[in-house]
Amino acid sequence: MRAGNVRGMLRHMVTPAAPQKTLAAGRRAARAGAPLEAADAPAPARRPRGPRRARGRPTRERILDAAEKLFARRGFHGVSVRDITQDAGVDVALVSYHFGSKQALLDSVLTRRSEVLNAERMRLLHACIEKARPGLPGLAEVIDAFTHPLLNRSGRGGPGWKAYFGLIAQVNNSTEFGGVIMTKYFDPVVRVFVDTLRQVLPECDARDIYWSYHFLSGALTLTFAETGRIDNLSGGLCRSADLDSVHERLVPFVAAGFRALCAEGAARRAAASRAGAAAPRPDAATRAAGGRAARKPR
Repeated sequence: MRAGNVRGMLRHMVTPAAPQKTLAAGRRAARAGAPLEAADAPAPARRPRGPRRARGRPTRERILDAAEKLFARRGFHGVSVRDITQDAGVDVALVSYHFGSKQALLDSVLTRRSEVLNAERMRLLHACIEKARPGLPGLAEVIDAFTHPLLNRSGRGGPGWKAYFGLIAQVNNSTEFGGVIMTKYFDPVVRVFVDTLRQVLPECDARDIYWSYHFLSGALTLTFAETGRIDNLSGGLCRSADLDSVHERLVPFVAAGFRALCAEGAARRAAASRAGAAAPRPDAATRAAGGRAARKPR
């Protein structure tokens, strides 16, 4: 075999001819400044399409956020599970997976923030009690510890907290949910506050303490609803969304209400006691005659 033929065969074995498309792709990549390997690499395989994954916050939190917002706007019965999952951008089956039922989802929505609120209110209450030792805290300080975390988070906590308090206003005003849900999530802390108030106001009848708290709860419910009624009533002088103004006035207003009811109750009890002391008492003969008349057979 001639040397020229051998050299030609070796060239073909060492450097195989590149396909025309690969060479063209290489030239285009070179002109674009990309390495030749990138042009030669095969295109990545496409992922099969499936349910769109929730981005950012975890799926469970996205469902809670959507449920909280929609429940606050339209109420529990005005929202379907599909409405919630569409707003959250997740599959409808994930509500059952994470929560089990729509009612359980509502419970989770309420629990998520009530635990934060209750812990903060207890911390502020204990702080004002410790600060006042060996005495007792003032009435206004106790009321402030109870109301400040709510108003502060509603005003400054962002849209999630705003929606939560709108939902609480609905629940507290509902004959279906109010007695059960508010008792479950808030009464343990409320009872601690009521016990503290009874220590701060030892002369106050327990009934007046509970009624005063009832009126405080009603004031908070209307405040969180932010209906805009006071805006219209005052011609814009006051705004229902101005929670700093609410807090500035609510504590002294409520404290004065507690004191007034307690004072009136004490005055009623004193008047009843005086009336009882002034009533004529029967003498011994009258009591004896009454006893014989009671024993006389008919």
